[in-house]
Amino acid sequence: MKPLVSIIMGSTSDLPVMEKACKWLEEQEIPFEMNALSAHRTPDAVEQFAKGAQARGVKVIIAAAGMAAALPGVIAASTPLPVIGVPIKGMLDGLDAMLSIIQMPPGIPVATVGVNGAQNAAILAAEMIALGDEAIAAKVDAWKASLGKKIEKANKDLAEIKDYKFKC
Repeated sequence: MKPLVSIIMGSTSDLPVMEKACKWLEEQEIPFEMNALSAHRTPDAVEQFAKGAQARGVKVIIAAAGMAAALPGVIAASTPLPVIGVPIKGMLDGLDAMLSIIQMPPGIPVATVGVNGAQNAAILAAEMIALGDEAIAAKVDAWKASLGKKIEKANKDLAEIKDYKFKC
């Protein structure tokens, strides 16, 4: 099995956030890998990873970063693959990381999800892959359809609540 999605984090301290992406990909049976690489502490390893990802079969890279948040941009500069940045909450509630990731120079785009938005990054990665993979497209469609069913059930449950005198 070869990974279609690569999840990269600046350090293992980002793992509690990035596990949401791992769990979603696991539930959808989409192969992924995860590694810790630092744009500042292991720049050569980051460049080597980014340049070799496509040849290994990776289709999308999810890169988490906090503080200076250079990792997603450094990866995007070294690969033609789409990169999704996940700003990690830290200093300034993650706003510093989010602004660092979204403010990329022309020619080096990085898609960016909300602060700590690892699950959305996984969903977006799957949607990108689904453009050329009918099996993954079907999984994404089925998962999205389940979201509506959850809300329908929630409304039925709310309608059954009788504890309020003025609830209509």
